[in-house]
Amino acid sequence: MSCLRLNANVTPSARSLGVCRLIHVCLVWLAVLGLPRWSGAAMADAWQAGVARVVITPEKAVWLAGYGSKRVPDGKLHDLWMKALALQDASGHRAVLITSDFQGVPKSMSDRVFEGLRNRYGLERRQVMFTFSHNHCGPRLGDDLIDYYPVEAEQEALVRDYTDQMVLRCIDLVGAALNDLRPAELLQGMGTCTFAVNRRNNREADVPEMLARGEPLRGPVDHAVPVLKVIRPDGSCAAILFGYACHPTTLSFLTWCGDYPGFAQLQLEQAWPGTTAMFVNTCGGDQNPLPRRTVELCRKYGTQLADAVQAALQGNLQPVRPRLTTAFELRELDYLNVVSDAELETYARENHAIRSRWAARMLEKRRSGVAFPSSYPYPIHAWQLGGEMLVIGMGAETVVDYALRFKQEFGPGTWVCGYADDMIAYIPSRRVWGEGGYEGGASLYEYGRPALRWAGDIEDRIAASVHRLVREIREQGPPSHRD
Repeated sequence: MSCLRLNANVTPSARSLGVCRLIHVCLVWLAVLGLPRWSGAAMADAWQAGVARVVITPEKAVWLAGYGSKRVPDGKLHDLWMKALALQDASGHRAVLITSDFQGVPKSMSDRVFEGLRNRYGLERRQVMFTFSHNHCGPRLGDDLIDYYPVEAEQEALVRDYTDQMVLRCIDLVGAALNDLRPAELLQGMGTCTFAVNRRNNREADVPEMLARGEPLRGPVDHAVPVLKVIRPDGSCAAILFGYACHPTTLSFLTWCGDYPGFAQLQLEQAWPGTTAMFVNTCGGDQNPLPRRTVELCRKYGTQLADAVQAALQGNLQPVRPRLTTAFELRELDYLNVVSDAELETYARENHAIRSRWAARMLEKRRSGVAFPSSYPYPIHAWQLGGEMLVIGMGAETVVDYALRFKQEFGPGTWVCGYADDMIAYIPSRRVWGEGGYEGGASLYEYGRPALRWAGDIEDRIAASVHRLVREIREQGPPSHRD
């Protein structure tokens, strides 16, 4: 217990980490024997953690999000959730992670949430990360992927009303997590799960036969499963946070469901009664679960992921000391070229549902006097938890190269999360941008951007901001918020 107090503000030596692990074993035995885990002094110097959750399954027929078509719900396989983990360190610094079963949270919604959290609870943008699993069996939100869907007045009204409800529900959810702040211990570990496949380098139709032959699949992947366990002083598990880099697109039917992350969370909560399981999509922009398209496979992948989390929990978990620093930046990402009116006129006449709807909407904006920006504000977070855990949060559909790069550059204990704050578009690495294709080529129109491609320096800009923010939090400087 004293290890947590004495080492709260210093980098642990191998010896001190060994002492912490020994103390953790002792604490576990104290819990088994029914004795108090910590003294009053140790509790005062511990993490404070609060957990909350709320059902977000629509009660009305909001269409399912994604896949570029009208998809009217026909029921539910299981409920959809939004969950929050609030953390406060020994010095009173706070941060809140929100996870959700949404396909994508647009800036027009998340900005309202961040404003409400600042006004009601005094939380700044650097203190809140709003993640979404990118589940394609979840509901539409606001203007996310607006041109994916045919325009129907009744549906647009349902989406507006549902989005308004989710803004208020999210703000209340964070308040509930803050109200639940109580002493806790944080332990992190790592598992492995292998069903994610690089979809750029492996044809979906070929994958089953390749697997049957034992033939190696091609392309970069990130099969790591980072895990964080939140334990109360009585030994109970309050929350299990875990991540994986893969699209939740096993299913494409019309039924509400959290896809493989939903099944994994349900299984963990059944195995750990009273806990809240929370999923973050790390950098799965170019990764798919393959093969796919059946509920049986979806359950199978959920089980595999839950098993990987369980293996990590049964392994050598590392204590995370109660010290928290956070930083945030909006980094402008340039478009290669802003679309011209002439190009829009051509696209509007195409027999291409999504692109023609996009072009018509863009032309209407131009005719009303809107000037298109040449860049987009990209959200980047960096959170340091103790000396053991670094969380990098990045907007939208980041490809796997970002996770592989930053984990190599910043070392063990690094979590690299995509799908945070804003469902902007695909975020290619320099490699993927150079190769082109769906994730790296001219697909920005699908996300409503006034351009077709990002500029080729996109990875350089993002990496420069990530490195700057990580230096800031590791130098223990004052928290910052630059926008």
